[in-house]
Amino acid sequence: MGEAPSPAHGFPGRLFVFEGLDGSGKSTQAALLGKWLAAQGYRVFSTEWNSSELVSSVIKRGKKKGLLTPTTFSLLHATDFADRFERRILPPLRAGYLVVCDRYAHTAFVRDAARGCDPAWVRTIYSFAPRPDLAFYFRVPVATTLKRKLASRQKISYYEAGMDLGLSDDVAESYERFQSRLRREYERIAEADRFTVIDSSRPVEEIQRALRDHVRPVLENFPTGAALTHDG
Repeated sequence: MGEAPSPAHGFPGRLFVFEGLDGSGKSTQAALLGKWLAAQGYRVFSTEWNSSELVSSVIKRGKKKGLLTPTTFSLLHATDFADRFERRILPPLRAGYLVVCDRYAHTAFVRDAARGCDPAWVRTIYSFAPRPDLAFYFRVPVATTLKRKLASRQKISYYEAGMDLGLSDDVAESYERFQSRLRREYERIAEADRFTVIDSSRPVEEIQRALRDHVRPVLENFPTGAALTHDG
């Protein structure tokens, strides 16, 4: 007997989405949940917000030359996500896998709106993306994300800091202002998109236990199967 279609999107699999600012801990928790689900015997496919081969070179060239307006940025990333969805997310959903997404369409809703694009217009572009079974939003103070970024010694990129918006000539200050815009957008859509809000200041083990508690009811009577795979 096959899996009952999800009431959220109508496919046999289940879609779990992790959203939040960089440094919120969402990637760590998504990876931990995927491994735990696989250990329980479920067929799991994990995927991240990476540029597809289709448009990655175009985005990189545009960034280097400073040619990306907010609208161009939005359209390129929508094309990128559509390719990723068709090739990486939809097939395992159709095959009855549990798909764990480290960032989904909501990332575009937040980033594009923070850059000044019309939120309704952006939603229309991504209307092909089905609603997830569960969407987790990892709430974290912007100051914490900046502190973690600086402590990691990773370079803050031009667009990551929102430097293209002219918020500040100082990279750290621009980053903090832009990430504050992103956080406001996440807070705005959290209720409308029925996010499960996670306080990311809690210990890693405590958060993971909470995530498992949220997932269990969705997987009631869901069959187990093969091992964990990843699109990396």
